[in-house]
Amino acid sequence: MPEIEIEIGGRTFEVACQEGEEHYLKFAAKMLDEEASVLASQIGRIPEARMLLMAGLMLADKTAGMQDKLREAEDKLMEKDAELDQLRNAQAEPHRIEVPVLPDDVMDAMAELAARAEALADQVDGGAAPRHDENA
Repeated sequence: MPEIEIEIGGRTFEVACQEGEEHYLKFAAKMLDEEASVLASQIGRIPEARMLLMAGLMLADKTAGMQDKLREAEDKLMEKDAELDQLRNAQAEPHRIEVPVLPDDVMDAMAELAARAEALADQVDGGAAPRHDENA
C-alpha cells in the first residue's frame, strides 16, 4: 500500500492509499488544501483539527450543491428522454390535404373559354379581325 505525502494548509501529512489511487488522493488533497488556504487567509493560523474540519465542511457544502445541480440535470434529462420516447413511439397522423374538385360543367366552360382565348390570340397574331359568334 503506497504512502503519499500531501500538504494541506501548510502542514504535511503522510497518507496511505490503495495501489493506483495515488492520483485521486493527490487531487482530493489539493482540493482540501485550496479550502484550507481560503480559511487561513480569512482567519489566520488555526489549530490543525479545526482547519481540517472547516475545510472538509466547506468541501462538503460545495459537494452538496453540486449534487443538487446534478439531480436537477438528471431530472431534466429523464423528462427529455421520456418526451423523446413519446415522440418516437407516436403514430404520425397523416397530413390531410383537401384538393377542390371542380364540377364537370365548370371544367367544360373553362375549356371553352380557353379555346376562344386561343382563337382570339390567333386572329390578333394573324391580323384578321375577330368575328362575332352569336352562339358564344
